[in-house]
Amino acid sequence: MAGKHRTETPLPTKRDILEFIEKNEGRAGKREIARAFNIRSGDKIWLKQILRELADEGAIERQRGRRLGPAGALPSVTVIEIVDQDTDGELLARPITWDGDTPPPKIYMAPGRDRGPALGIGDRVLARMSRIGKREYEARVMRRLPAAPGRVLGVYTKVGGDGRIQPTDRRAKHELVVRKENAAGARSGDLVMAEPLPGRPLGLREAKVLEVLGDTDKPRTLSLIAIHTHGIPTEFPRQAIAEADAAKPVRLGKRTDLRDLPLVTVDPADARDRDDAIWAAADDDPKNKGGWRVIVAIADVANYVRPGSALDMEAAKRGNSTYFPDQVVPMLPETLSADLCSLHPKKSRPVLAVEMRFDRDGNKVGHRFDRALIKTAAALSYRQFQAAADGQTDEDTEPLLDDVVKPLFGAYAALAAARDRRGPLAIDLPERRVELAPDGAIASIHPRERLDAHRLIEEFMVAANVAAAESLEQVRQPCMYRVHETPPLDKLVSLREFLDSLDIPLAKGQTVKPDTFNRILGKVAGTPHAEMVNQVILRSQTQAYYSPDNMGHFGLNLRRYAHFTSPIRRYADLLVHRALIAGLRLGAGGLLPDAVETFSQTGEQISNFERRSMAAERDAMDRYLAAFMMNKVGARFMGRISGVTRFGLFVTLDETGADGLVPIRTLGDEYFHHDESRHALVGDRGGSVYRLGDRVEVELKEAVPVTGGLLLEMIDGGSRPPRKRGKPPTKTRAKAKAKAGKKAKTKKRGTARRK
Repeated sequence: MAGKHRTETPLPTKRDILEFIEKNEGRAGKREIARAFNIRSGDKIWLKQILRELADEGAIERQRGRRLGPAGALPSVTVIEIVDQDTDGELLARPITWDGDTPPPKIYMAPGRDRGPALGIGDRVLARMSRIGKREYEARVMRRLPAAPGRVLGVYTKVGGDGRIQPTDRRAKHELVVRKENAAGARSGDLVMAEPLPGRPLGLREAKVLEVLGDTDKPRTLSLIAIHTHGIPTEFPRQAIAEADAAKPVRLGKRTDLRDLPLVTVDPADARDRDDAIWAAADDDPKNKGGWRVIVAIADVANYVRPGSALDMEAAKRGNSTYFPDQVVPMLPETLSADLCSLHPKKSRPVLAVEMRFDRDGNKVGHRFDRALIKTAAALSYRQFQAAADGQTDEDTEPLLDDVVKPLFGAYAALAAARDRRGPLAIDLPERRVELAPDGAIASIHPRERLDAHRLIEEFMVAANVAAAESLEQVRQPCMYRVHETPPLDKLVSLREFLDSLDIPLAKGQTVKPDTFNRILGKVAGTPHAEMVNQVILRSQTQAYYSPDNMGHFGLNLRRYAHFTSPIRRYADLLVHRALIAGLRLGAGGLLPDAVETFSQTGEQISNFERRSMAAERDAMDRYLAAFMMNKVGARFMGRISGVTRFGLFVTLDETGADGLVPIRTLGDEYFHHDESRHALVGDRGGSVYRLGDRVEVELKEAVPVTGGLLLEMIDGGSRPPRKRGKPPTKTRAKAKAKAGKKAKTKKRGTARRK
């Protein structure tokens, strides 16, 4: 019998073997198990059978090579993608490949060891995985996977006869050497794109400069770093440029002639393209007394960008325009985006227009789409439009006051009432606007205006977007919906625990609606907790995306919603235009019959491109703010804690809105642990507590424009721990993470002690 000779050590049980595999994940194979349990040659057939049974039961699975791991486990080194951000601001990831029958485990990104460019949603990295829970991992970045493999973006410095390149990604450990003949004319301070040369040198690796992008002393270079770091396409193919240059103004033909209708565009004062125009009037239908007629006319981009053309393929590749403080990387060449597709005043332009009728209470009672030709009466700024509504007209708005401005605001009053009844999510967080000086540097940072003129445009655009989705469903055409799903259960659990610490109830099991959150926001309005609660509720939301499957729009509290109003800068809107043209038989340029087969894939791609642009825009803004703060190192600022993580506190400064990091090791001599349910760092000896939303005073220690990093030191703030109410939650992820933190401390891998 197997094991007959074993008089001292019995054979392990299945549980023993499974526990050993879990503790030695990624390192346990049959040989290691046999050695650990002293299983000799005569019993190895038995061990093989036991391992086969565990695999058949779904308890274990084979990983790389001959290694074994628990079912649903990840290899110790895995390629992952950043996909979300939790309520504490920590980044969440998922494996690039996952073959399991269950959802992949949750992955939390561990803090980096440097202040390199922040990871953003959509970034891919090679990471070392550490299990912190049964279905949870912590990932430490080994290296970022670049968009252009083999290329390095960095700052060139001349050293003697040769040069050095310091990569902008601070995760890069070493400089590159550039011989004089490979410098391509680069000068000290230039931002360059370089290619490492083959070979395995004993010292620093050599590289060849491929392109000189600009002088890092010039503010515009800060946007270039973000553009190249995130792989934003900037150059249009020659064929796409040729197609744009060959485009001609559109004649009336079979289009509806709306050129005598005084439509107006309303945009920021510095807008370069104008893709929507509006008009309103009292409805003269006796059956709709007190009602309104509203026309929203959108640039007919589909007339110029046909399916399968070079322009179309490049627009799909970009997904959307990307906006930086100093420039725009457009989805379409400027011949179209800033001219033929832009609704400039007094010029005939083709549009896809929707006329909507609303009753006196703002309820839509009908709509229809048409292809038309318009000639806008004026291009107004938001401030100019608002001033006219307030009775302060100028030479542009005086002639439009009675027939254009007043009817538009009259219709808006009805739509606003309907919006209030619908109850979309009403998160209120301050926004800031950056104004640049003529040399491209930041001149000032101030709160962004929030006028009724802005809300009017938003309501008209939302109504037009809903009408587009409804029409596509009626004619059974594929629709690229803008989806915003209900917050997931795990985020609601975290939010509930946080609100409970403030004595604000969020009942378990209730159907969560936008109004659920709005009531909470109403309770805290005007209190010291208002901004903190707004932030946490915002972070509990899912990220919106594009999909042909309608899952509704939670934030707007709408059953169906599609983007229709910005085809100059969003590919999703162009697809909706094409579907409307095909479904309503409005002429050429419609969606091709086989397009529906790729709609799902296209939706995923343009959602990823949108996240790519958002990350690039955020990184560029961080760099501009760091440049603005460089001469303020050593100064003290008031701010508010906007993020609480295991590795420190993020503080948003009142004066500029810039975010900086206070490393946990600088908070004091005591050990701090992360209390996730309270969104706090809690000291184990002195009892100091730093919570999300706390007012603090900090000192700026470092500002690095090339990476966009601000390093802060806590001067004053935080509090003693508040009295806990109620029974604390049991076995939450916070406990698991705290336990993992203590383990890390024991192994001297923690980040929580002052060195």
